Amino acid sequence: MLNQFSRTELIFGKNAMEILQKSRVAVFGIGGVGGYTVEALARSGVGSLDLIDDDKVCLTNINRQILATRKTVGKYKVDVAEERIYEINPDCKVTTYKTFYMPDTKNQFDFSQYDYIVDAIDTVTGKLELVMNAGACKTPIICSMGAGNKVNASAFEVADIYDTSVCPLARVMRYECRRRGIKKLKVVYSKEKPIRPIEDMTISCRQHCICPPGTARKCTQRRDIPGSTAFVPSVVGLIIAGEVIKDLTKFDREAQ
Repeated sequence: MLNQFSRTELIFGKNAMEILQKSRVAVFGIGGVGGYTVEALARSGVGSLDLIDDDKVCLTNINRQILATRKTVGKYKVDVAEERIYEINPDCKVTTYKTFYMPDTKNQFDFSQYDYIVDAIDTVTGKLELVMNAGACKTPIICSMGAGNKVNASAFEVADIYDTSVCPLARVMRYECRRRGIKKLKVVYSKEKPIRPIEDMTISCRQHCICPPGTARKCTQRRDIPGSTAFVPSVVGLIIAGEVIKDLTKFDREAQ
C-alpha cells in the first residue's frame, strides 16, 4: 500500500521497512546534529524514538537547528521534536526525557531496550558514560565528534574512533576509550582543523545571554562558545541517521 515511506521502501525493501517500524532508537542530544538525526529517522519509518535533552530552543539555535524557529524559541527541544515527529508519522511511539545525560542521570535509562543509540551530546563525560552503558548492554552506538567551528561539510566521514585524527574531541575520546578498554567505537568526524571563533563581544553570549527563562545550562557557563553554520551540523546528523538505518536493516549496497 502506498504510504509516506513508499519511496524509502523502493530502496530498502519491505522486510527492511518492517524492521525499522519495530526498532527503538534513543537519540541523546536534540540540537544541531541530533535534531537532523531525529528528523531522518522519523522520515525513514523508525517506529519508536526516545529523545533525551533538557535544553530549550534559543534564538541563537535558529542558524543551524531544524527544530529552532521564531515560533519554537523558549520551548523544550524534545517537546518540539515530539510534535514534529507526530506530524511526519502519527504511528511513531515517542518517549521524551527532559534530562541532561551524565553519570548521575544514567539510571533513568535501560539501554537494553534500545536497538540503537545515537550520541549527539557535547560533553566528554556524558559521551563516555553513554558508550560504557551501551557496551554493557551490547547495544550499537554511534557518536558525533566535533561539528562546531567547521565549514567543510564534505570532510565528515564514518570511522572507528582509533582511526580518527586532527579532531580535538576525537583525540580526547580516543585516549579515554583506550583507558577504559573500549575496543571499538563508530563515530562521525572530520579532519578539518577547527576555526577559532571571532572574539566579538557585541555578538557574544558571554555578555548578551538570551537563553530562555528556566534554562538549566546557559552558554555563559561554557569554557568556549563555538561558532556554527547551517550546513555542517545538519550533514553530520544525516550521516549518523544513515548509518543507523543501514545497520538496523543490515543493508548491503553490493547485494542489491
